[in-house]
Amino acid sequence: MFNSMDKNDLDTYAQKIIDGMQLSDDDLREVLLINDSMELEKLHYVARKVRDNYFGNKVFLYSFVYFSTHCKNRCAFCYYNSMNKINRYRLELEDIRNICRQLKGEQIHMVDLTMGEDPYFHEEPSRFTEVIDIVKEELGLPIMVSPGVMDDKTLEMLRGHGANFLALYQETYDKELYKKLRVGQSFSERIHAREFAQKIGYCVEDGLLTGVGNDIESTIISLKGMAKDNPQMVRVMTFIPQEGTPLEKTVQESNLSELKIISVLRLMFPDRLIPASLDVEGIEGMVYRLNAGANVVTSIIPSDSSLEGVANYDRKHEERKRDPKSVVEKLRSMGMEPAAQSDFNKILGVVA
Repeated sequence: MFNSMDKNDLDTYAQKIIDGMQLSDDDLREVLLINDSMELEKLHYVARKVRDNYFGNKVFLYSFVYFSTHCKNRCAFCYYNSMNKINRYRLELEDIRNICRQLKGEQIHMVDLTMGEDPYFHEEPSRFTEVIDIVKEELGLPIMVSPGVMDDKTLEMLRGHGANFLALYQETYDKELYKKLRVGQSFSERIHAREFAQKIGYCVEDGLLTGVGNDIESTIISLKGMAKDNPQMVRVMTFIPQEGTPLEKTVQESNLSELKIISVLRLMFPDRLIPASLDVEGIEGMVYRLNAGANVVTSIIPSDSSLEGVANYDRKHEERKRDPKSVVEKLRSMGMEPAAQSDFNKILGVVA
């Protein structure tokens, strides 16, 4: 697709996307088949051009508080699945308050409160509202909740306490693959939770996992499935085999597929938020993902933090360099800057 294009052609193609051109299934197939490094760079250039039309050189930053690693589910890809015999934690409220105090004054736009489907919170949702109340009190920032599937009443309760964003990844819209990944979990209930959340005022994030047996046709199914609900944020992450899980012996693929899909997401969702996670390849991996068209940095944690992440490539690293200052320094070296909080609040529809 991009192989024979020069810079003017690429700029024209980017403008067509900005003007509303939609990618066909054949377009998606052609892009996902790209392997040539020069053609990949042209794809990433177009994605950056589209992103910069809407966001300039501004990037949004999310801090990450994985406050419970307990989970009732048996997801085949997840280190924290209920069958894995690992050390787990559930932070006390005072621990969460202290993390917030470490983040005060940092250039953070939103706090992501993440947990497994921990029965302690799922059976008594008021315990989760206490966590939200503390973060609001200490930081006054927008809050994303990443709690797994919660019922309508609980989503309303969390929204009432100030939750702005719901992150709930489908991982795949290929139903056969979904059964293998999210063992024993309802495909439709997950979709319903995001739809209901949008209805009552949340912004929502959906996400795909690559490197788990998804071929190109499966990926197209997922991209089109994700587009149906028009989420405010879309992501893709490379699967990292996790010790003690059913997929631990899977051969990890390179980040090539993820970077391609980030660019494809930018072409499909030109004005949406697309994350570059620090949880997969750290701060250097953040650079690749921003250069592929992302405009959000996620999984930022306080310096010297021992908080867990989802993929946790750096679990055994002594120096993790996922703190706000390290991220901002690297962004500036790339010619990028943290956006103003007011710009982020406009996306959320939050009145300052």
